[in-house]
Amino acid sequence: MAKPVLGRGLGALLGGAPIPHKPPAASFTAPAASSETATDSRERVERVPLARVHPSALQPRKDFPIEALQELAASIKEQGIIQPLIVRPRGEDYELIAGERRWRASQMIGLAEVPVIVRDSDDRTVLEWMLIENLQRENLNPIEEALGYQELIEQFQLTQEEAAQKVGRSRAGVANALRLLKLAPELQLSVREGRLSVGHAKVMLALANFPDQLEAARIISRDGLNVRKTEELVDRLQHRATAPAGEKHAANGSRSWNRDAHLVDVENRLQQRLGTKVALRYRQGKGAVEIKFFSDDELERILQIVGVQLD
Repeated sequence: MAKPVLGRGLGALLGGAPIPHKPPAASFTAPAASSETATDSRERVERVPLARVHPSALQPRKDFPIEALQELAASIKEQGIIQPLIVRPRGEDYELIAGERRWRASQMIGLAEVPVIVRDSDDRTVLEWMLIENLQRENLNPIEEALGYQELIEQFQLTQEEAAQKVGRSRAGVANALRLLKLAPELQLSVREGRLSVGHAKVMLALANFPDQLEAARIISRDGLNVRKTEELVDRLQHRATAPAGEKHAANGSRSWNRDAHLVDVENRLQQRLGTKVALRYRQGKGAVEIKFFSDDELERILQIVGVQLD
């Protein structure tokens, strides 16, 4: 499913229509853009020495795969830089706002100059632009996205709702992204590198402590568990942590006691009815029913099944 359109178009952020590879002069007025990507007609594209352009510490994206950069470098060598970099002045030099991939690829092929649009922007605006550029192009991995939201919230004292509005995301989307930062650092690295899926990671967030998370990750990797099997594993690990001493069971799934067949039957019927994992706890007339869900859409579906209408 395509990502929702963000609050501001890339054209508005990156200076409108692309420029020719070899402009007839050192600078010129950017072409008029459509109403969707209208920019200040006074903005000018300039050519500046590559050595005077530097990356920003605010950049949320940290991973730049070398293969993709090599492909971009080959394209720039053949066609030139079609879209100018966006920079802001820093003394006699410039700090990148948008276009770090193009800047890195230009370094690889030894370009002397690059086209830029210079903007005077404060840190908050720069961070917003960087997040929007990367999110619209789907360049951020899930951990980079979460760290970007965290920096926006903490540096400028924003609520999750305010941060979401700034970058055109839903508050729930921002909140779910930030939850990934509760993973053990080793697992955050696995998500960043694509060795652990976001689906698996979200399930593992039900485990509050890092050792349990790492144990779950080891079992997932060892047994090749899918997300549904991971839900069952996490449920067992949670129950192991809270069960009375006589009811402890191994994390690999073999229980040391026999559950009542009627309880198992009811639990299975609930799972079939709701289409998700259900855990039924019962002891001497008391207990709880735990219903798992892993997205807003899934919660809405479950609520509809049980007849709960949202205002």
